[in-house]
Amino acid sequence: MATSITTTYAGEFAGKYISASLLSADTIEGNGITVKPNVKFKETLKVLSTNALVKDASCDYSDQSTVTLTERVLQPEEFEVNLTLCRKDFRSDWEAISMGYSAYDQLPPSFADFLIGHVSAKVAQKMEQNIWAGVNANAGEFDGLTTLMTADSSVVDATTTETAFSSSNIQAELAKVVDAIPNAVYGSEDLAIYVPKNVAKLYIRSLDGFGASGLGGNGYEGKGSMWYGNGAQLSFDGIPLFVASGMPSDHMVACRKENIFFGTGLLSDHNEVRVIDTAETLGDQNVRVVMRFTAGVQYGIAEEMVLYTLAS
Repeated sequence: MATSITTTYAGEFAGKYISASLLSADTIEGNGITVKPNVKFKETLKVLSTNALVKDASCDYSDQSTVTLTERVLQPEEFEVNLTLCRKDFRSDWEAISMGYSAYDQLPPSFADFLIGHVSAKVAQKMEQNIWAGVNANAGEFDGLTTLMTADSSVVDATTTETAFSSSNIQAELAKVVDAIPNAVYGSEDLAIYVPKNVAKLYIRSLDGFGASGLGGNGYEGKGSMWYGNGAQLSFDGIPLFVASGMPSDHMVACRKENIFFGTGLLSDHNEVRVIDTAETLGDQNVRVVMRFTAGVQYGIAEEMVLYTLAS
């Protein structure tokens, strides 16, 4: 495809490109999910359960318990990025001199470096969105965690009649998630409530202080709306809140980190962007940007997962 260059620039290049802000891959980078690399094709997750183990004693041995072994399959899918740039498109641009004076010139080096970083960040953003909200039927996506959980009747559903979040109802809605957490999971060290950014913002605002008659008018630690420094660890009822950029804005999930999995072949593939000059092999003026990687998600024990969805 042709490269579109639109600019009103006049003067010396300032040496910096900018792009639209991208979501970060919070779930992977923030250690919010168990990463399973080196999954070449698929990996089977074994789920073991037993019934009551402790029984009244007797003189004889009696096999009184039942062991049930089930499995879930983590099967990463293959994805790619193919992008073609024509060097000719840059000759009339204001950075043309950095390509060199030869007819066999090269892609402007500073733009090439920027492009590599930009493509890597775009892929990270897409993977973050896929982890939580991906739908396998869509190109470039695999079934995300909320998609899988919605289709699984064994997942614990937190019920609500609310159709929208607000700073005045967000704490009550978070409480519904906590109330739905199974007792066997509650108190686990790696338990967290995964929330989208809109929920995090509203929760922070709810702590800013809007109460009256001594009910919190000064906000958290008496600092009003100044208390949050954009880096403090959020928690609710003693449970950490994990802000997942890719989660749908109408969902929340409570689970143990050790119960959700991101599978891939090589994790480094997600950061490796290859820039291939095809001038010598094909005799054209194109530069190809290529990425190839695998990715997929799965969870282990559905009965320990809590899914909250706003009412429609």
